[in-house]
Amino acid sequence: MAVVIKTAEEIEKMRIAGRLAAETLDYIGQFVRPGVTTNELDQRIHDYHINVQGGIPATLGYGNPPYPKSCCTSINHVICHGIPDDKPLKNGDILNIDVTVIKDGFHGDSSRMFTVGEVSPQAQRLIDVTHQAMMAGIAAVKPGATLGDVGHACQQVAESAGYSVVQEFCGHGIGRRFHEEPQVLHYGRKNSGLKLEPGMIFTIEPMINQGKRHLRVLADGWTVVTKDRSLSAQWEHEVLVTDSGHEILTVSPATQQP
Repeated sequence: MAVVIKTAEEIEKMRIAGRLAAETLDYIGQFVRPGVTTNELDQRIHDYHINVQGGIPATLGYGNPPYPKSCCTSINHVICHGIPDDKPLKNGDILNIDVTVIKDGFHGDSSRMFTVGEVSPQAQRLIDVTHQAMMAGIAAVKPGATLGDVGHACQQVAESAGYSVVQEFCGHGIGRRFHEEPQVLHYGRKNSGLKLEPGMIFTIEPMINQGKRHLRVLADGWTVVTKDRSLSAQWEHEVLVTDSGHEILTVSPATQQP
């Protein structure tokens, strides 16, 4: 499957979808606190996508086995694809919420880290460094750069801080389909891999572990955890390659911060 170069009209629709994903994360943050269940957060996100945004939650029913919820909630040592449930959040938890909304046939995909009550300095450092790794990867995006440049930038930040980069999961092209080419690794060598062109849109979403990079997938077929039970963090933005550099399509409308 070839990389889809988006037209000006498609880019505009992706801007709208990206903004809706970011708005959803702005909205849900106020409800993240001790005692709340991830099922409650999921229901709010589901209702917000449909009733407020006029969109569709992309994750619901996606894949095989069909994913059962409208977002992913990955807590502490869960790397990604955590399924919302009835277990209450507790003080000190760290939580990634990953949302994807479909609007007018186009996908907006973003995730953020949230803290529950007071978290440890070690947990906060992991969150901060993971964000820095994502932003370093985004900063490498421009026409003529390569995907290896992006992965290398993410990897350098994470490993310099003493963390490890998950290698089995990666960013991806996105548009009319949830997952398109190319695959966007968060590790790699400079000047290697696909050369970036204006009109490409893909996610950059490094998963960074406090301990070793190794993982296992639970029996539900979705939930991915660190093998050594160490904490894991992730951030995700949707990025457009422009004529002169890049544009982040999922910047928070509330704060204007990526």
